[in-house]
This record gives sequence, C-alpha cells and structure tokens, in this order.
Amino acid sequence: MIQFENNIEFARQLDEQDELKNFRDKFYFPTFHEKIVRYFTGNSLGLQPKSVASYIQQELEDWQKYGVEGHFMAKRPWFAYHENLTEKVAKIVGAKPIEVVVTHSLTTNLHLLMVSFYRPQGKRTKILCEAKAFPSDQYALESQIKFYGLNLADHLVEVGPRAGEQLIREEDILSKIEELGDELALVMIGGVNYYTGQLFDMATITKAGHSVGAIVGFDLAHAAGNINLQLHEWGLDFAAWCSYKYLNSSPGGVSGMFVHERHANKPELPRFAGWWGHDKSSRFMMEPGFKPMQGAEGWQLSNAPVLGMAAHLASVEIFDEAGMDRIGKKRDLMTAFLEFVIDEISERNKDRVSFELITPRDKTKRGAQLSIMAKGQGKALFDALSSEGVVADWREPNVIRVAPAPLYNSFEDCYWFGQLLEKAIQ
Repeated sequence: MIQFENNIEFARQLDEQDELKNFRDKFYFPTFHEKIVRYFTGNSLGLQPKSVASYIQQELEDWQKYGVEGHFMAKRPWFAYHENLTEKVAKIVGAKPIEVVVTHSLTTNLHLLMVSFYRPQGKRTKILCEAKAFPSDQYALESQIKFYGLNLADHLVEVGPRAGEQLIREEDILSKIEELGDELALVMIGGVNYYTGQLFDMATITKAGHSVGAIVGFDLAHAAGNINLQLHEWGLDFAAWCSYKYLNSSPGGVSGMFVHERHANKPELPRFAGWWGHDKSSRFMMEPGFKPMQGAEGWQLSNAPVLGMAAHLASVEIFDEAGMDRIGKKRDLMTAFLEFVIDEISERNKDRVSFELITPRDKTKRGAQLSIMAKGQGKALFDALSSEGVVADWREPNVIRVAPAPLYNSFEDCYWFGQLLEKAIQ
C-alpha cells in the first residue's frame, strides 16, 4: 500500500515509475489558455492523438488519387475499413471480434439495438433504467416506449439513490428486477453513471435480468476505454459506446456496438436494415431481401465514415500498444492519488469549504472520474479554477467532474489540480 504525499517531489516520483509515462507525448494538449492547461475532461472529449492528422491525411490523399476506386485501391480499402478496427476494439471491451462493430453514432446505435432487443409483448413491456441517466439515453428510452403506443409512466421504471444518498445501491436494482419479474422486457443502464462516476456491476445485473427472462443492455459511453470490460464473459445481450471520450477519437466520432455471439446467427431478429449490414459476398448484387451479416456487423446501415474511422484507428492503435491491463493499473493508482490530494485540500480548508466525493471510494466501483461536490461554494469556484488553466467540467448545482486519463494525464497534473483548487476557493 503506497503512502501518498501531497507534494511535487512525490508526484514526480510516481511519474518516473509510471510504465505509461511516454504515452503522454503521443497527444496534443490545448494551447488556448495563457496558463499551462491541466486537462481533466477525457470523460467528455479526449485529447487528439498526434498520429490522427497523418491517418486522416492518408485517406484524403487516397480520395484525391483514386476517387471512387479508393474503396478497393486505397492503402486501407474503404470497402472494409471498419474491419481495421474490429479486433483492437474487441480487445478494449473484452469481446470476440464477431461481437463488435464500429459504425454510426452512439444514440443511433442504441436505437438500432433496441429495435431488435426491446420487443414488448403481453405483460412483458417494461424498461428498467437508472434515475438521472444521461439525457440522450432517457430520450431514447422514452421514444422507444412511445413508439409502441405505451404509457411512459407505467412502462419506464427508474431506480435512483435513496433519500439523502448520491449513489444507487445495486441491491435496489436487483430487488427491482426481481419485483418486476415477467413484466420486465429490458434492463438498459449506463455502465458508468455520467454524473457520479459510479460503476455498476454489469455481470451481476445481467445475470439478474436474465433470471427473470429480460434482455440486458448497457450504454458504455463512460466505460469504454476507461473500465476493464469483459462484455463477452459478463453475458450482456448488447451494448453501445461513443469513441470521443476516453477513446480520444474526434468530436462526435464513430460509435461501437456489441452484440453477444449467442445472437450472431439470428436473421429472424427484427432490425432496421441497411445495405452495409447485408451479407458482403452478395451486397453488390443489389437484390431485394435483406440477408444480415453474422454478428454485430449485421446492424450496420451505411458505408463506413472513413475520415471519422481514421481518427478512431489512430487512437485504438495507441490503446493496443498500451494495453487495457496497464491502463487500468495506472487509472486506479492515479485516481487514488487525486482522491488523496482532494481530501487533504478539503481538510485544510474545512472552515471555508467541504469537498465531498460523490464517486465511490472503492476502486472496483469507479473508473477514472471523480465527481466533487463543493459544499459551501458555487460556480465562482469553478470559474476561478478554470482561470488557472484547469479544464474540468461543472454540473449544477455544485459538482465538479474531473477525470485523470491514464494515457495522457500525469501524477504531477493531479498534484497541480489540488494546488489550483485550493487557490480557487472563494
């Protein structure tokens, strides 16, 4: 057990011992501020890998050189561009290649998956989600229920924190699943809650959902590239995630989809089809009658968005080099160090402010994000922190979200966050 110290020498010592320290040089840090930028919003938008420009430039040159023939003659032929991503992304999320595809955008993918996996029939009509889910998830679930002409109040069931608490007790999720029983059609939860940073036990929730006959899916926007996922082993039916947060793959970048291999050969599953999900051996025959590709690829609609995928490829190759095991090990140590720094600052200034972590302190129940409730301080504190070059995230009424990303953040960054947070106290 490391005994942390809140000083620059100790932070630099941790950086010197860091196996991933050289990966920091693979990313650009923002230069818009007059002061050194301390970037802690990888949970919202990851930094740009320095290799991205050359990957995109390659596709621009191939487009210029080959025109439409780039689909087959480009360095990385566009016809099968998404296949360059499959195995690397599968390793990041703990899946088999047949279970993963990169395509579309996150909420689009969630809708496409729910078309197949939310099929309300008879008394099995309800969806269970977490209260205060990310708004896009909330809207997607609401609209799916309304699409079937069902009453929202009766069919969307939320599990929230108990009175006076910030986190959702997993026992309450499990008991609600059991209570709903054969009325439950779908469990759809954010694997990591965007507001608190709470990581849910996806394996246990999935097992509970399946025990009552429900389908189980997760939005992994805040989990992919952050958490050491084992989607195949945990048995989820489906999942989707974006690529622009911890996966550092451009604003609004492409999204990933997971469909468990037990659903790989089910052409009878209802879906909204498009030609890129059609059996590629006969795709260009242009004949009627949709024949889905096996596995997650069968949920594709349109041609690969090559420029966005090029940015994603540049990033996932960095992940492939670093490995999720090493990323997870540094994540846990760095987040624990930042937690220690925040606690010390809070204790030292308790007459003026109390910084309460609403993120679980158990490292198995969180990823890189820490959500700090600033009691006794308002947004002026956050604005003062921003003026010192800290790029973090403010959520009303008084929560600051910070996420030390293992690939590019340093322990020294965490030390300076504490120093600048203390300076910003009003």
